[in-house]
Amino acid sequence: MISMLDTSFATGLSVGLAVGYLFNLIQKRLTITRLGDNSNDADVTDMESDGEYKMVLLVRMDLKMGKGKVASQCAHAAVGAYQQCRRKDPKSLRIWESTGQAKIALKVDTEESMLEILQKAKNYGLVTSLVRDAGRTQISPNTKTVLAVGPGPKSVIDHITGHLKLF
Repeated sequence: MISMLDTSFATGLSVGLAVGYLFNLIQKRLTITRLGDNSNDADVTDMESDGEYKMVLLVRMDLKMGKGKVASQCAHAAVGAYQQCRRKDPKSLRIWESTGQAKIALKVDTEESMLEILQKAKNYGLVTSLVRDAGRTQISPNTKTVLAVGPGPKSVIDHITGHLKLF
């Protein structure tokens, strides 16, 4: 009999692999599009001079979500942030894609703490994606579970989230 922990791990692993595959597929399509746009070397130089870029995923610890649930919510947040960045800040998205697409999961204690960081991120002009759970499994409907901040400059994101611990 498979234990609940094994099932959660398998679910989390599956969601993680699916999100990785999705990002890879999207990146390949964007690369093909960029190559067709007659991009020049100046764009690459501009990107390199802007430094490191990353995305952080803030996971609410007070909800006591299982590993599979956390993986699923983080996937929703990452995809949502990617879509927002594609519309609102394509330059940051290109830089992030060309520098390894760093994604860091961090712990946040409460909804209030998460919402404070959301407001700070918006004040700095960063892309955000706040996930509200549908309420079909472990969490009540419309509960705010994970916040994605970025992709954006590592220095700015660290200024806002540097005090948080790794998930």
